[in-house]
Amino acid sequence: MTDPRIAVVGIGADGWAGLGETARAAVLAAERIFGSARQLALVSDEVTATTHAWPSPMDPMLDELAAATSGSACVLASGDPMLHGIGATLARRLGPQRLEVHPHPSAFAFACARLGWPAAEVELISTVARAPESVARVLTPGRRAIVYVTVEGGAAAIAGVLRDRGFGPSRLVVLEQLGGPAEAITDGIAETWGERAADPLHTVAIECRPAAGTRSLPRSPGLPDDAYAGDGQLTKRHIRAITLATLAPMPGQLLWDVGAASGSIAIEWLRAEPSARAIAIESRPDRAEQAIANALRLGVPELEVRAGRAPGALDGLPAPDAVFIGGGLTTPGLVDACWKALAEGGRIVANSVTLEGEHALAAARAAHGGDLVRIDIAHAEPLGAFTGWCPQRPVVQWTGAKL
Repeated sequence: MTDPRIAVVGIGADGWAGLGETARAAVLAAERIFGSARQLALVSDEVTATTHAWPSPMDPMLDELAAATSGSACVLASGDPMLHGIGATLARRLGPQRLEVHPHPSAFAFACARLGWPAAEVELISTVARAPESVARVLTPGRRAIVYVTVEGGAAAIAGVLRDRGFGPSRLVVLEQLGGPAEAITDGIAETWGERAADPLHTVAIECRPAAGTRSLPRSPGLPDDAYAGDGQLTKRHIRAITLATLAPMPGQLLWDVGAASGSIAIEWLRAEPSARAIAIESRPDRAEQAIANALRLGVPELEVRAGRAPGALDGLPAPDAVFIGGGLTTPGLVDACWKALAEGGRIVANSVTLEGEHALAAARAAHGGDLVRIDIAHAEPLGAFTGWCPQRPVVQWTGAKL
């Protein structure tokens, strides 16, 4: 028996009047309709289906919807269901073959249209169920971004993130009830926005402008070392850039950062590829807390940090597509545990500055193949009245691929 298809209908602030004929027909044909209380209030009085407001959390109702073997169902979504919406969640959970999607213009599309911004040149960030600090990842001069928020204080929270990171002069546009009869647009500056509330249905547009003296941080690997707070235990900038290039962040892939310390490798993996995932494993609780704080400040609050000593702390984690070992190389069984857990086609990179660590890397190469590289870096520093080269500790790097 084929599972019944689910109609997913995007609806905007213009309500029932803004739906096309096929979308209206899908709503009218449903026996059960799911959506937020606001969305359910927008449907026509002609609708006879039973309505179900999403609970919090919504997982139990999603489970019920997925398990249904009969009856027609319709799920209401805000704007385009497949753009940071419930449609994307259902597609991942049930498979696209179960869905019949009827998109409506998104808040992103409306905002770009109102502002005259070419949509292909604008970054879209969702802070729905995520920390507002997520916006920090895109703060570079001249960038335009549209930010999805879900609460009345959403605009104020975004403005606060910009001020805290030296982007107070940025243009901040709050667009409320887009596409509906109560649409309103307020143009301002992040520095002076304050704590003003907005309509719960609003979107924030940003034109990034740094204050004088603000250092901008690109998304390319190799952020300055002082971008990270901590006790100085981190993979240094130039080695970090080489390491990230070797790890090669890819869409949707998972990184284990083992012996994460400040979390710099995992953080820059996430900054480089927004759809990627990362888990940082750190044995010292104080460093684990610091990695969390660094991730929040640098715009990747989704970083998962596990405090514990590897290899034991690796138990139960999802299989990684890439592994970086920055600490604990000489711990018995660590390299083998990481290699065993690595997904087929995955890659592993490990760095060492000690002879004991080099021996472990040589053994890893003998067991699993791959490449050994020695990286020597020197910095020009004052030498009396002259300038000389001051060498950094050489780093030996092993790279392996599980083919």
